[in-house]
Amino acid sequence: MTDVWYAVSDSTRRQVLARVAAGPCSVGEIADALPVSMAAVSQHLKVLREAGLVSMTPAGRRRIYQARLEGLAELRAELDTYWTQALQSFKEVAEASYRAETTEQKEQQ
Repeated sequence: MTDVWYAVSDSTRRQVLARVAAGPCSVGEIADALPVSMAAVSQHLKVLREAGLVSMTPAGRRRIYQARLEGLAELRAELDTYWTQALQSFKEVAEASYRAETTEQKEQQ
């Protein structure tokens, strides 16, 4: 399985993922919307599939790709963890700064 962070590290793959997240589409439809070949889109989709971010459904000779909500939810949950940690760190710094300022003001009085 491909690492989800590796999968979204490439800007073209993020564009492919954004197009697929907008609604189910074929390789040709994605390639028409981006400045890359169908072969390149297929390779990007393979990485995104291996990372669990998109799924593929056969439709005759075409393959229809769509975003996997579960995969996107896992990515978001991990991002939320970082965001929560960053907010907690900011809170701690702000509170420490406030305490130091308050202490300094009391000492000056």
